[in-house]
Amino acid sequence: MRVDVFSLFPDLVGAFLDASLIGKARAEGVLDLRVHDLRSHASGVHRAVDDAPYGGGAGMVLMAEPVFACVEAAAPPRPLLGLAPSGRVFDQGLAAELAAGDGFSLLCGRYEGFDARITDNLVDGELSIGDYVLAGGEVAAFVVIEAVARLVPGVLGNQASVDEESFADDLLEYPQYTRPPVFRHWPVPDVLRSGDHRAVAEWRRAQSLARTQARRPDLIERRGGLTDEEKALLERWAPEE
Repeated sequence: MRVDVFSLFPDLVGAFLDASLIGKARAEGVLDLRVHDLRSHASGVHRAVDDAPYGGGAGMVLMAEPVFACVEAAAPPRPLLGLAPSGRVFDQGLAAELAAGDGFSLLCGRYEGFDARITDNLVDGELSIGDYVLAGGEVAAFVVIEAVARLVPGVLGNQASVDEESFADDLLEYPQYTRPPVFRHWPVPDVLRSGDHRAVAEWRRAQSLARTQARRPDLIERRGGLTDEEKALLERWAPEE
């Protein structure tokens, strides 16, 4: 999978892409991650990429000319997505959509945002990671890349973990435990040490349902509510949360 990132801070982005599992996947050729400096196609002594907005107002706006030139020179994979608070909210479903393709590109905003001709004529859409404003799109790019990359076969050491984590089947993940069996006065649930794989699976499913119902009832509602089988699981296992 190829992912291109366009940013005013390529060193910052590059440092993230070289770290942890993403860096390992990049080194092994599983991920082709490319970073482009938006200033590389800026004109003038100061390589300016921003200017004051027409009509007045606070702040500066990213100029169309250097952004178009940088993107067109790179011929990046599509879709090219601008990172901005006005975009579609990024979620696990969209991460899976992007992971199923051959690649995509991210355009990191700064200042007061993009000249509208960029969003109208260059990008294929906009993405937001939540209803708040950041200083720039780089942090949002990190979120998108990590969420997508871990769904790409070969990036995670154990691909099965992808199927059992939060938001799989629109449920939050069940609680996890490791040694010791008792820490202070808090024990690991007996079922997890029973060796009964069917009981463990049922317990985990019940815990996922209970956690989601308590913490994210909107996800349960989006699934159309609980099935009779799920209600029976909850009754049987009396989840702890």
